[in-house]
Amino acid sequence: MIREIHAGSRGSYGSPRVHAELRIGLGMEVNRKRVERLMREHGIQGIYRRRGRRNLVNRATEEDLVRRQFTVQQPDRLWLADITEHPARDGKLYCAAVMDAYSRRIIGWSIDQRQDTDLVIGALAMAVTRRQPGGDSTILHSDHGTQYTSWAFGKRLRDAGLLGSMGTIGDCYDNAMMESFWHTMQLELLDTRTWESRDELANAIFEWIECWYNPHRRHSSIGMRSPVTFESLYEPPGPGA
Repeated sequence: MIREIHAGSRGSYGSPRVHAELRIGLGMEVNRKRVERLMREHGIQGIYRRRGRRNLVNRATEEDLVRRQFTVQQPDRLWLADITEHPARDGKLYCAAVMDAYSRRIIGWSIDQRQDTDLVIGALAMAVTRRQPGGDSTILHSDHGTQYTSWAFGKRLRDAGLLGSMGTIGDCYDNAMMESFWHTMQLELLDTRTWESRDELANAIFEWIECWYNPHRRHSSIGMRSPVTFESLYEPPGPGA
């Protein structure tokens, strides 16, 4: 079962998530140390995190409404936005994403060969269409990249009733949850092979986000549940709460 779970995770799960899948997913009573020992004895291991990623920053236009407090108690209170890049043989590909901090779910994303304002507007548009936020109660937090400080992006924020927020310049910890997501995608997908074309890479990113990360990948910070499962367990507070 350990081998099947590890293979089903695309080789990414280490012993904590394998143990969670056995215990939570399959209802098996098994000690975590036994799982660790069996994986070690049979050479089964997850993908380990490396540090470092270039932070794309420019200038400040919004107040920091988050101040590194990423814990929220319900969906659509805090969204996080950022951009990453990765090479293929025929050139670089850029991906912008929007995450709901409550569940770590990627609710909007956009992929293109250019790192421009349209890239981040595309990810925002997907998030707004899917979630339909309203009432000036949702914060969207980003870094200071020129795409996020542009007039066009700011207008889209206002039109959607979102509250813009930006961290301090050049500090990755001010958007740490998105940085963690990019590290995960880098390790579990992007660095696993050489990509022959940007089209191949774009298809792989789409499949990884929508078919693996959102519905299935377990997160220790949300009780070893997937983002979709964690959101499904949310119960809105009753009247007067």
